[in-house]
Amino acid sequence: MERLVSWVQGFALALGGPGLFIIAVLDSSFLSFPEVVDLLIVVYVTHHKERLIYYASLATLGSIAGCFVLYYVGLRGGERFVRKRFHERHVDRALELFQKHGLFAVIVPSLLPPPIPFKPFVLIAGIAKVRPFDFFLAVALGRGTRYFGEGLLAYWYGERAAEFLKSNAQTVSLIVAAIALVGGVAWIWFKSRKAKNPV
Repeated sequence: MERLVSWVQGFALALGGPGLFIIAVLDSSFLSFPEVVDLLIVVYVTHHKERLIYYASLATLGSIAGCFVLYYVGLRGGERFVRKRFHERHVDRALELFQKHGLFAVIVPSLLPPPIPFKPFVLIAGIAKVRPFDFFLAVALGRGTRYFGEGLLAYWYGERAAEFLKSNAQTVSLIVAAIALVGGVAWIWFKSRKAKNPV
């Protein structure tokens, strides 16, 4: 697997932006390249700061495309597959999360780094029949926040950002996820209050 990851990194570096897009698609669908997309964004932006938006956008769009592959697997009857691969109780709990919290059940895990799993949430979004547009928004917000944030770190700190991410990726992502969660709770509270007291 390490050889494959090394080859993929070399392949992506040779192709530039399109390679980053391809890796993001593969990483978000059936293959796993832990932190490769994150590190490639840092490398690319460090060397071409003026292309921050270009690289972060390609990574985000690639991740959205890859997630939609898994989403449609779930939508077209992936429940049996998911229940075989994951504990029954965890699947039921995840479905309950989608029913209670909707998009935030996708946004928060999409911000988190490995080893926290994201793909089961994507599959379950399909099983739960989350609307495609809502799913698109959730992944775009989660992955976009993560990749543009990493791009900004690379813009400000250059190659030091890669070391910082390796050492603190989980802490940073947990902080961002906590902020997203607080924002989500505030938004749900605001909407429920507005529904109770229409103007």
